[in-house]
Parts: sequence; structure tokens; C-alpha cells
Amino acid sequence: MEKVSKHFKKRDAILTCLRSTMEHPSADWIYAKLKPEYPDISLGTVYRNLTLFKQQGIITSLGTVSGVERFDANTEPHVHFVCTNCDAVIDLPHLAVPKELCRQAADDAGGEVAACQLTFSGICNRCCANHNSKS
Repeated sequence: MEKVSKHFKKRDAILTCLRSTMEHPSADWIYAKLKPEYPDISLGTVYRNLTLFKQQGIITSLGTVSGVERFDANTEPHVHFVCTNCDAVIDLPHLAVPKELCRQAADDAGGEVAACQLTFSGICNRCCANHNSKS
């Protein structure tokens, strides 16, 4: 019975870790954060639970950034910005996912749009400031 309890503790810790950050982390990031508190956690455990959470719809995958899958606990439709320099993923809460664009996509596809992810890419403020300070 204790083995099951430990399993759920790790699962809960993974979800809590993801929900407690705005970093849009990778599985490796979550693993590194949890390893000190859960020394017996494996990267495989993190990946399996992230997959389960995605299937349950309680997290989303943002896709890959520089070849690494990134995750978000905020499942409400919202817009992201990805820095092509430092790989930061930043929420843009003041921009709405354009409903008209979703309607047009549904019309063009001849079906229904179930989800839309809108992501901008470029250089974030921090990287711009660092570049300008070196000039």
C-alpha cells in the first residue's frame, strides 16, 4: 500500500511543480526541481505523468522549443511569445486568441476547430536589454 502512496505523492508533486511556475517547463526542468525532495524520482516517471496529464486535459503541451517539449498548466486559450535567443516562453495575457481566425480555419477545413495555439516568436525584452547593454 505504501508504494501506491509514494506513487501518488510523486504524481501530485509533478503537477504542483508545473502549476507553481510560469516558466512553461520541460520534463527535465521539472525533474531537476523535484529530484532534491524526491531522490528516487526518475525522468521516466516525470514523462509518464506529463503524458497522463495531457491525456486528461489538465495540462497542455506547447510543442517543442529548440527540440524540447514544453508544458503549461494553464489550459485556457491564451497567446504565447517564444524567445528565439534564450528559449523563454512568455504568456501574453492581454492578447486574445482571435475567434474570427478560428471560425475561418473551421470554414476552410470544412470542420470544427477544437483548439488553437497562437505563438509569436522573436527576441524577448531581457535578451534585447542584454544585447543593447553590450553594445
